[in-house]
Amino acid sequence: MITALAAAKAYANSGAMSVGSIGSIGGSQDKGVDFGDLLKSAMDGATKASKVAEHKIAAQVAGKAELIDVVTAISSAEASLETVMSIRDQVISAYQEIMRMPI
Repeated sequence: MITALAAAKAYANSGAMSVGSIGSIGGSQDKGVDFGDLLKSAMDGATKASKVAEHKIAAQVAGKAELIDVVTAISSAEASLETVMSIRDQVISAYQEIMRMPI
């Protein structure tokens, strides 16, 4: 199974990956945002949301947090994880489609 990070690195290494400052696909790597970095930041955000939810749960167990804060943190973590999983699925699908293309 190919991971999303491996698919993103393979696409970035193909030399066709760069997002310009206004969101258009460009040809030079120096003025764009790296797609791998974009995926990494999405993963970091999901990890951070999960850790915040864990801390809120621990605070609730200790009696130092409101239940609504815990539910909100868990909901946020769940939404960010679903977003990352959706991105992963799309990257894998795109990679598989590229691999099916005739040369």
